[in-house]
Amino acid sequence: MAGRPREFDADRALLRARDLFWDHGYEGVSMSDLVKALGIASARIYAAFGSKEELFRRAIQLYEAGEGGFADDALNSSLPLWEAIEQMFHRAINLYTKKGKRRPLGCMVVSSAVNCTPENEAVGKWLQEHRRQRTLSIVRRFEKAIAEGEFPKDANAQILGNLCATILHGISVQARDGVSGERLRACVRIQLAALKTLENFPG
Repeated sequence: MAGRPREFDADRALLRARDLFWDHGYEGVSMSDLVKALGIASARIYAAFGSKEELFRRAIQLYEAGEGGFADDALNSSLPLWEAIEQMFHRAINLYTKKGKRRPLGCMVVSSAVNCTPENEAVGKWLQEHRRQRTLSIVRRFEKAIAEGEFPKDANAQILGNLCATILHGISVQARDGVSGERLRACVRIQLAALKTLENFPG
């Protein structure tokens, strides 16, 4: 008698898909790659997740709800402004440079679809919106600090938020290029020290 087929574990499959997309990006992963990584037939992938694009979107959501949620954790904490920003940067470095078996480097949202072919434009725009929302969350943290008197009232929260988002996304690119966590932490120390010396950011 033939053995019973293995029970399909959707959570495990999604985790494997997340790591594959994180490592190679959306367009760098084919359906045959997913079949091999997940260990199931393409028909079962379609039945469970609908399409490659829907699987990718769910993989991004898994990333943001888990390891990739470090920025929200830091920004929404009760820490003083600069401690929250510093924690965000350092947790980014720890995640983006973490090495291990099949462990991707860098931010999944930043690296998955910087450029997309026309047929995948919707995926690219969806990720752009995620990155814009990250910038907005940082801007709002500065607005909160300004409103509560923690930061100069004439500071420009938009510029500060864009600047910190630029640093955060730059950390991802540098990590993907193999820059060590030690070097990235040294860069962050200099950048934060420079920011703290400024009285305000006029518009």
